[in-house]
Amino acid sequence: MNPVVITVLVVVVFVVFAVAAFIALARIVIGPSILDRAVAADVLLTEVICILGAEMVINHHTRTLPVLLIIAAVGVFGSISIARFVARKDTTPR
Repeated sequence: MNPVVITVLVVVVFVVFAVAAFIALARIVIGPSILDRAVAADVLLTEVICILGAEMVINHHTRTLPVLLIIAAVGVFGSISIARFVARKDTTPR
């Protein structure tokens, strides 16, 4: 494949990732609920994972794979803790 086409494709992919990350950041800031912010944070972490994965494919290496796994674990544990917090908050008598 032509190097110019590959470069343009990489730029387009990273622009799409940047737009999606900006939208997720806006949702984290705007809210309005903690669950909206939690989902947006998960989306943002997924974006970071996708960007790191794309960078590994483009540069033909696996050096950032441990970072990828740690970010995925943080995302899962964060989602679980937020879900437990919200569930505990909902069962509190008023």
